[in-house]
Amino acid sequence: MATVELRFSAQPEHVRTARLVAAAVARRAGVDEAVLDEVRLAVGEACSRAVGLHRSHGITAPVSVALIEEEKSFSVEVADEVPGPGADPGLGGPAGASATRGATPGAGLDEPDHESDADGEDEMGLAVISGLVDDVEVRSGANGGVIRMSWPKTPVTALQ
Repeated sequence: MATVELRFSAQPEHVRTARLVAAAVARRAGVDEAVLDEVRLAVGEACSRAVGLHRSHGITAPVSVALIEEEKSFSVEVADEVPGPGADPGLGGPAGASATRGATPGAGLDEPDHESDADGEDEMGLAVISGLVDDVEVRSGANGGVIRMSWPKTPVTALQ
């Protein structure tokens, strides 16, 4: 199993590089040419989502991308470091009571609702990814979230 790891600062201009690297590694791994646009788009969407989460939560850590070539598939894991729902009881109340992925700590009822905008963009990004990728898994925990996407590799036929 070969793995290429990419880490980049949470800046939108780096998303294009991640997309291009993912497409190149997918091609080398044996993903069908017809699927490479889906790989490029899905990786771009996942990386844009991670960049947006980092920026909206003030996280300066880099976004991590792992490109994994397995025997029969090619997988991409895009990781952010934004704690998931219920991961930070310091946001008020019991764990999970008010902590949501897009929550703004200390936001009052009379303040503008910025978290619903962030949640809407987050959900839209996930919807786009799930529309592009048949095999997708989204995990979230105290150390951040991971979107894992997989595509089958084209079987190699032996020439005789």
